[in-house]
Amino acid sequence: MSGFDLRNLDTSNPGGWPDSVKAFFCVLLAVLILVLGWFLVVKDQRVALDAEKATEADLRTQFEGKQARAVNLEPLKQQLADMELMLQQMLRQLPSRTEMADLIVDISQTALATGIQNDLFQPQPEIKKEFYAEKPIALRMVGTYHQFGAFVSGVASLPRVVIMTMHDISLKPAEGSHANGTLVLEGTVKTYRYLDPDEEAASSSAGQGGKGA
Repeated sequence: MSGFDLRNLDTSNPGGWPDSVKAFFCVLLAVLILVLGWFLVVKDQRVALDAEKATEADLRTQFEGKQARAVNLEPLKQQLADMELMLQQMLRQLPSRTEMADLIVDISQTALATGIQNDLFQPQPEIKKEFYAEKPIALRMVGTYHQFGAFVSGVASLPRVVIMTMHDISLKPAEGSHANGTLVLEGTVKTYRYLDPDEEAASSSAGQGGKGA
């Protein structure tokens, strides 16, 4: 098929074209149809397919994560139950409501027994939390380093577990020439007790009422 043949084709009678020319145009037409089909149909569907594949991979990852959590759910529940039981056992080692007053007296007497001077030892109103209560005590104690060490050791040896935390505490040398290494401890300490079942129930009800409001 030459340039002359193409220029002399009778476009009004394609059936009379040479077989080679017919074959060429048939192939060209098929290519055009494939190209148009790709851009008009297949390309958009391919993009949609890729998006569906990405969604499938994401859903599969989510499913595998949830499946792994579901498998571990029962052991985690048991672990949580064990931790709650351990917490309750530890709380029960704290003083009860009826023991708190005697405990405060014991702390004060322990300080005096070690030679510490209690210039101020004033219990403050109790503050109830979700499952325990804290009792702040404002104090001002005067003593030596070794006396304070003996006081801490004495409190630790009391029959009940005593937890004391210090807040806004200052420890500084006593003023005056007669101090001789005497220290002044001043501030607030807090000790704790567990709530009785009725108190705990009341505290939980109050907390839920506050959230509902």
